Amino acid sequence: MRITRVIFSAAVAASCASVALIATLPAHAASTASYVALGDSYSSGVGAGNYISSSGSCDRSTNAYPEQWASSNSPAAFVSVACSGATTSDVLSSQVSALSHSTTLVSITIGGNDAGFSSVMETCVLWTTSSCLSAVSNAETFIAQQLPALLNNTLQTIRNDAPNAKIVVLDYPELYDLSKSSSCIGLSTQDRTALNQGADQLDQAIATAAAANHDTFADVRGQFAGHEICDSSSWLHSVDILDISSSYHPTASGQELGYLPVFTSAAG
Repeated sequence: MRITRVIFSAAVAASCASVALIATLPAHAASTASYVALGDSYSSGVGAGNYISSSGSCDRSTNAYPEQWASSNSPAAFVSVACSGATTSDVLSSQVSALSHSTTLVSITIGGNDAGFSSVMETCVLWTTSSCLSAVSNAETFIAQQLPALLNNTLQTIRNDAPNAKIVVLDYPELYDLSKSSSCIGLSTQDRTALNQGADQLDQAIATAAAANHDTFADVRGQFAGHEICDSSSWLHSVDILDISSSYHPTASGQELGYLPVFTSAAG
């Protein structure tokens, strides 16, 4: 924070110095936070570029919202173990070990890979509308019948391993701006509508699990509105044949302008 120096009379100089000192204190205690980022590719930053070489196939990016938050807030401790392709099982087997009683802040995006949305998107891109709708329907059945238990178990484990942490559970954006679909090349509006509905059902399952476990749910859909695929300033990659793994993931702008402000607000 830049504070303009103002020269006061000698009689009030000491008082003003005290006020100036208070004014320069940070508005939050983020420097004392011990932050652990968990989750899948939406938290590791696939699609955002600038990948950290030591993260290997997890593809953690310096542009991912956890790294950006840590850079801006300088927490006392920070580690991201988010990994491309991670499922709830992966979080339990290889990520929660990063948590401890000293962890005070946790973020996570999870559930999309459990529901098989990567294969759903592949089906919708490569095959017919009927195949796409069938794939989305199968994913929605999984989300309704099996995903809730997986999410609850994951969030309960995180709470047990980090009992003093604020746990922020983020969801996924809708992929398409349907109001622009008629002038947008690619999938049919019917396919796009089904995919958005599937994403909404996934997000609702995540919101329900977060509420049941008394965690903080952070909904990114409103932030991405107007910046979805088919919008001129999209924060999401469409199909990228040169980098298939980036397809349907947030760009660097999607991480910085989509996920980061939502997480920052939720983290407090």
